[in-house]
Amino acid sequence: MNPPILERDPSDPQKEKKEGVNPVLKLVLELGPLLVFFFANARGAWLVQKFPALGQFGGPIFVATGLFMAATAIALLASWLLIRTLPIMPMVSGVVVFIFGALTLYLQDDIFIKMKPTIVNTLFGGVLLGGLYFGKSLLGYVFDSAFRLDAEGWRKLTFRWGLFFLFLALANEVVWRNFSTDAWVTFKVWGIMPITLVFTFSQMPLILRHSLDESAAKEDKVGK
Repeated sequence: MNPPILERDPSDPQKEKKEGVNPVLKLVLELGPLLVFFFANARGAWLVQKFPALGQFGGPIFVATGLFMAATAIALLASWLLIRTLPIMPMVSGVVVFIFGALTLYLQDDIFIKMKPTIVNTLFGGVLLGGLYFGKSLLGYVFDSAFRLDAEGWRKLTFRWGLFFLFLALANEVVWRNFSTDAWVTFKVWGIMPITLVFTFSQMPLILRHSLDESAAKEDKVGK
């Protein structure tokens, strides 16, 4: 049977058989487009000088937006070639990048690309919290390959991440509406990641309290 286009539900026993991506490569695929965006915004004039065709995009933020879209597409393609499935959250983020990036370039208005993190984080936060309302701990799509938690642990972790995504959406709104484009790009690349890492590590006590060993994890999946 061919693997599904989208990654499997974390409760699907077949998920265990899927080849994972090397963690370092996964980090490169997720952070690579952001680094491209930061570099292109900072060195937009230099890039246009070296590659005049990029001048058709407009100023540095528009060059950065075009290259960000291209890098996102390459990262998703690489994920597909490596594991023959598309990870849910990067794919959703990628769709928003393409839509808002296209609006940014077509209308020559950077407000759309600046709103993209707000839309994505609000969407993720709403989906996680909404899933809990219907009894689903959807965070397993993201962390199931890294952690094995009991049902209560997934519920608590999902709730916290749902609120955190809403916090990131609010932070993005505050920064892009009150600071320069360069300041917003710097915050997007170099501010969000440290904040996310601090939050992630702060959840380790909860993760350790609710961790399951391999045999318990398999029984927990069978019982779902």
